[in-house]
Amino acid sequence: MIRLGVADDQQLIRMGLRVLAEAEDDLQLAWEAEDGLTAVRLARQDPPDVILMDIRMPGLDGIEAVRRIVGAPETAATRVVMLTTFETDENVFSALRAGAAGFLVKDSDLTDLLRAVRLAAAGESLLSPSVTRRVIDTLHSGRAVPDHRAHPRLSSLTEREREVLVLIGEGRNNAEIAERLVVSPATARTHVSRVMVKLDARDRAQLVVIAYRSGLVS
Repeated sequence: MIRLGVADDQQLIRMGLRVLAEAEDDLQLAWEAEDGLTAVRLARQDPPDVILMDIRMPGLDGIEAVRRIVGAPETAATRVVMLTTFETDENVFSALRAGAAGFLVKDSDLTDLLRAVRLAAAGESLLSPSVTRRVIDTLHSGRAVPDHRAHPRLSSLTEREREVLVLIGEGRNNAEIAERLVVSPATARTHVSRVMVKLDARDRAQLVVIAYRSGLVS
């Protein structure tokens, strides 16, 4: 059972997410919050597995809320998927840097939303395709990553794992990685998992950052 927290200042959004969770056998709604401060407090009192967090809320916004949640020992295991109304939100990269495990626009298909929750609970991440493009464009522009520094553990990767890291940095999903390397999807997932472990990356989004910072993708 995946315990879910919901943080959004719009009551209709919270209600919709509550109904969505209640309709799924493997999801249980732990709590709802109307702002970032409340979300942080409730997360510490009752840590859920995953939080769906609005990025723009009054008082404490979603970026600072996710930073406090993933940075605290008692909630470090909680995964946060950010939600926004705008796919061009300038805060996308800031949210991922703060520790968000995924980022979706609110008009995403319900299938994508549920998949994001389940992937986050399993330790993976999901970005909307438009959000992935924006992260890569931001990194490519140099605005977000002005200094290119090789990751200290980059040398621990095998040649194949470095190939995988480059493909992740290019925005490829596991199916595309498997096709490019002519391996099975299961093998591709294994490679991605090993790269995450070796580079101590929290999720796929951090691997994109590492690929660019290390100069593997330009």
